[in-house]
Amino acid sequence: MKTQDLTFTLIVDQTPEVVFNAVNNVRGWWSETLEGDSEKLNDEFIYRYQDMHYSKQRLVEVVPNQKVVWLVLDSYLSFIEDKTEWTGTKISFEITREQDKTQLLFTHHGLNPEVECYNACFDGWSHYIKGSLVELIAKGEKVSSN
Repeated sequence: MKTQDLTFTLIVDQTPEVVFNAVNNVRGWWSETLEGDSEKLNDEFIYRYQDMHYSKQRLVEVVPNQKVVWLVLDSYLSFIEDKTEWTGTKISFEITREQDKTQLLFTHHGLNPEVECYNACFDGWSHYIKGSLVELIAKGEKVSSN
């Protein structure tokens, strides 16, 4: 039996283009202090939160208004035993039009209930995807301040 990767499905009123642009505005929903770029194929960026979380991502797939995939090149999570648990995982944002709504399917591939950081990471991703990303999509404004 395959274990389910962490996934959230959101339905919003905005167009796929608005959703795509919000996803790529990582400073607007995840952290204003990102280092690097996060908008086009092969862009790389680094996220840091205090001494608890470091991760370096590369955009490995970008299909305008449809899909964005990040590969986690390097990671450090101070609060778990395997500090590099995210390294080699992928994070995807799949965007589809559903009648007059847009669906965003977020998946952190490789982050599943068998992984040590799953619960803490579930809470973190839930906050950012269901909270600040949805707010950015709806309002088009920066909402994150980490």
